[in-house]
Amino acid sequence: MTSTDTNPRTPAARLAAIRARIATAAKDAGRRAEDVVLVAVSKTFEEDAILPLLDAGQRVFGENRVQEAARKWPPLRERYGDIELHLIGPLQTNKLADALELFDVFHTLDREKLAEALVKARDKGTVLPRLFVQINTGEEPQKAGIAPGAADDFLRRCRDEWALDIEGLMCIPPTEEEPALHFALLEKIARRNGLVKLSMGMSGDFETAVRLGATHVRVGSALFGTRD
Repeated sequence: MTSTDTNPRTPAARLAAIRARIATAAKDAGRRAEDVVLVAVSKTFEEDAILPLLDAGQRVFGENRVQEAARKWPPLRERYGDIELHLIGPLQTNKLADALELFDVFHTLDREKLAEALVKARDKGTVLPRLFVQINTGEEPQKAGIAPGAADDFLRRCRDEWALDIEGLMCIPPTEEEPALHFALLEKIARRNGLVKLSMGMSGDFETAVRLGATHVRVGSALFGTRD
């Protein structure tokens, strides 16, 4: 069901406004709005905040923590069978089995150990989710991700050594730097490696990301409001 609520303070109206902004940015870039997936980042928000977006037609959501997602989403999936859940936070290998049961897409394949753990799970018969490799475009020591200079080799190993099907790349630009530079860098790495999916852009910069080729934008506070 899609809501027609026009009160700008309601979740349905915020969702419509974000979708309209994505459509405008896509048109400005000569792209189609339907080629951009809006991932509603519901981390820290409970069912009462999520339900209005589900009722307004949103079906793609992102969570940072496996434990939180395991608590929140199974009952919601019983009511809304077409939900697509994306893991957008770092994944510890000891949480991998639970994550594989919950998520349809991982945005944060960021190291050799995790790649090898995915291979082991696959070889035991587990169907893997769609995979994005996280690139640490700012080479920030506190952030996860493959350094840009190591990205080509890591992607080659994913394909040739581990036979992992990589769908795209993801990045989180440094907060104090111009995000467009990082989005452009991610697009360049993806293009030379034959990848077309780009997970980039959040509440403050998703329109820039769309203009630079984002296929997935991760929007939280602009949809749900300020987190505690």
